[in-house]
Amino acid sequence: MKDYIDNMLDKLPSDMEGTSVTPAASYLFEVNDNPVKLNEEQSVFFHHYMAKALFLCKRARPDLQTAVAYLSTRVKSPDVDNYKKLARMMRYLRGTRDI
Repeated sequence: MKDYIDNMLDKLPSDMEGTSVTPAASYLFEVNDNPVKLNEEQSVFFHHYMAKALFLCKRARPDLQTAVAYLSTRVKSPDVDNYKKLARMMRYLRGTRDI
């Protein structure tokens, strides 16, 4: 699955650079009352990467399951906060690529 992870990380936008020590922060389950919805392109990107992350967490990375389970429920109508949570998860994945 290392090639799969490398492929995911290579195609990330520049705003998802860096690393993180955890896949999700304490505010993972918090929902914004006045969300700013993602545009169509970002929404498709979010959906695509959540599908990839779901496959990855079931096959090789159970440490991502909590974040993936929650963010998968937000795929239908993702907002900016959900995108930031996905970015944090991708930063964690970059930092722990070899686990």
